[in-house]
Amino acid sequence: MACVLMLIATSATAQPRRCLSDCTPRIGIVSAFGAEADLLIAQATSKRTLTVNGKRFTTGVLRGNRVVIVLSGVSMVNAALVTQQLIDHFRIERLVMSGIAGGINPAHHVGDVLVPDRWAMPMEVYWSVDASPPMACGTPGDLSCLSMKLATGVDGKTLPPFTLPGGPTGLFMRESNLLNSANAPQGEFRFDYPVDPVMLQVARGLTPPLGRCGPRAKSASGDVDPKQCVREQPQFVVGGRGVSGTAFLANPHYRAYLFEQLQAETVDMETAALAHVAASNGVPYIAFRSLSDLAGASEFNTDVGVLFVSGLAESNEAAVTLAFLEAWRKQHGSPSAIATTKP
Repeated sequence: MACVLMLIATSATAQPRRCLSDCTPRIGIVSAFGAEADLLIAQATSKRTLTVNGKRFTTGVLRGNRVVIVLSGVSMVNAALVTQQLIDHFRIERLVMSGIAGGINPAHHVGDVLVPDRWAMPMEVYWSVDASPPMACGTPGDLSCLSMKLATGVDGKTLPPFTLPGGPTGLFMRESNLLNSANAPQGEFRFDYPVDPVMLQVARGLTPPLGRCGPRAKSASGDVDPKQCVREQPQFVVGGRGVSGTAFLANPHYRAYLFEQLQAETVDMETAALAHVAASNGVPYIAFRSLSDLAGASEFNTDVGVLFVSGLAESNEAAVTLAFLEAWRKQHGSPSAIATTKP
């Protein structure tokens, strides 16, 4: 009987992940910005479209890789929903997230493309009354009776709550609860979601052609309008922490808090949700983000308008995604990487 059970278990674990619609191994590309998704789809060959609950998934071949491209829409909920749909309906080997994000680290400039090595959700909070660690379960900082855990620093101490100039808000960062087949049934608390180290290593070797002027900066005669170019040459930066949340961040005090407490580089409203779903399903992921502005900056920045009006935001993001896919196919050929245009 033991041998029979072992054979059953071995057979079960050897089976590929289920797929409801298309079982061809693919790299899933989730875009939070419609114009960039359009550019990627335009570059793909052997395209087919599948609609799931109104959401359009486009399969095809991109830089020699079998892919499926989908637009998530803004927000953590939309990103989580479309990522799970992607994994359920297709055989996704790896996930790539790309789009626009706000800057946290003031050293970066509009147009820079960042590739954080981990993502977190600091807006998952416990809202207390003051700056004292909450005592919901009888001991300062202990939330175990609520099935929660406060976020801690490298010293193991509870991270301080967000404070405004007028005083503390009582907003303490929490860790998220992650349940998957590897840690079931108890699950685990997690603050950071590391990106896949193999994909990150490929990204470190990239030298993508980032433009300073978008494609719409050129006139019909080929002349470039300097007013449609950002002032600083965009840089490609790999490493550091990215953060995501349900709020559109336009508060300089909270931006400074994230930078001081977490050394965050960038903030968006999708990537960490995708990372959570990826970790829940055991799918490796990476994210590329083009900076649109310094989150919560009060002064007007003409580069922000240039980034969108000239098409620079989507063209630079697409350039990075395409460069990554090209390098991935060359360095890590897999069932999703092919030499022909067979879909």
